[in-house]
Amino acid sequence: MFKAFRYKDNPDNHIHLTTNVYGYFFMKKIKQIIAVLLVLLQCFFFVLPVSAEEKEKTEVKESSLYSRACALTDGESGRLLYGKKEDVPMANASTTKILTCILAMENCQMDEVVTAGREAAAQPKVHLGMRDGQQFYLKDLLYGLMLESYNDCAYVIAEHVSGSVEKFAEAMNEKAKELGCTDTHFVTPNGLDKEDGGGEHHTTAYDLCRIMSYCAWNSPASEQFLALTQTRSYSFASLDGTSYAVSNKNAFLDMMSSVITGKTGYTAKAGYCYVAAVEEGGRRYAVALLACGWPNHKTYRWSDAKTLFGYGLEHYHLYQGSDKIFTVDPLEIAGGYQEGTLEEWGNKAKLPLYVETDKKQLTFLKADWDEAEVRKEFTKIPQLPIKKGKELGKISYCVGNEELYSFKICAAEDIRKWDFATFLTAVLKEFLL
Repeated sequence: MFKAFRYKDNPDNHIHLTTNVYGYFFMKKIKQIIAVLLVLLQCFFFVLPVSAEEKEKTEVKESSLYSRACALTDGESGRLLYGKKEDVPMANASTTKILTCILAMENCQMDEVVTAGREAAAQPKVHLGMRDGQQFYLKDLLYGLMLESYNDCAYVIAEHVSGSVEKFAEAMNEKAKELGCTDTHFVTPNGLDKEDGGGEHHTTAYDLCRIMSYCAWNSPASEQFLALTQTRSYSFASLDGTSYAVSNKNAFLDMMSSVITGKTGYTAKAGYCYVAAVEEGGRRYAVALLACGWPNHKTYRWSDAKTLFGYGLEHYHLYQGSDKIFTVDPLEIAGGYQEGTLEEWGNKAKLPLYVETDKKQLTFLKADWDEAEVRKEFTKIPQLPIKKGKELGKISYCVGNEELYSFKICAAEDIRKWDFATFLTAVLKEFLL
């Protein structure tokens, strides 16, 4: 293109040439500047964190949910990703049975023989219809418990594990507290409505997610729990030869490919309830739905589960926390020593620290609008002497103001306090030896 404006023979063309050449390069420069500005604008819009308005657009609308209370949580960290009255205590029907199942798996062998008593045999429908004195293998009763949600199976399992339903309820509540549940009180192993001195049988949607996450991923029996609850049908016989066949009532297993377990529930008080877990590409989600419709609206729970899981899968990705959280710089301590040498006198002792954890890496679910950070906090200046292993503070991973993981910061060595006798000994060692 430059050749088209090249100066030839006529000197008068010089002005025309200069004007056109300058104009050409000027227009080219303008185009380059505009292109750069367009790139910068694109970067600006894509790099900026999601605004509050944009985040609000991605939120699940309560009007699109049928359940009166629900929760969607990160199955790894336990963080609440979405909640609607997630901390309100409510009846939860047969979703209770996931805890009954996991306690039996953790405390018994599957080939143990279980004998039905009168109270177990008298449990209302839905039931297996066992008779007083009839015997079964524990494994078979667990299939009846989780696939068909049989109330008599729950009752006889509880009696077998703890000796009585009352003692088993105590074990259930103790386990719930251990898992971080904040407002759960179980009275029955099958979820039927009942009240005792501690109140009515209830939990919250958030607590139910905590229990589900434990059953699916964190229990020593999780693998066994998943295999059992994924079974579509199962046949067995009691020890007297009576045959039984059960089929899985968790229809959601065949509605989403990433669903790995779940449990339905219904009583006239609780309404339709559901708890489930999803795993996809390393991401783990738990969902709990309480009071999600009454007859004839059994399908509402599938609709709500799809909505919540869909929201989680679309907006939350797997985030790998920095390994730096497990490394802490030494802490300088005035007036202390490690070896008691004169060189240490007058200098602050450097106390090596370690983070107390059995985790090798930290992962959790994070949305584009979330901000993750590591926070380090020390207690007030520790008093000398300091013993190896003493807790001196904590380090935590937070998203926003929510603490997801927290670990103790501890002393890796002893730090002693200088006194006159130690100082004198150090002086003598320095000058005599």
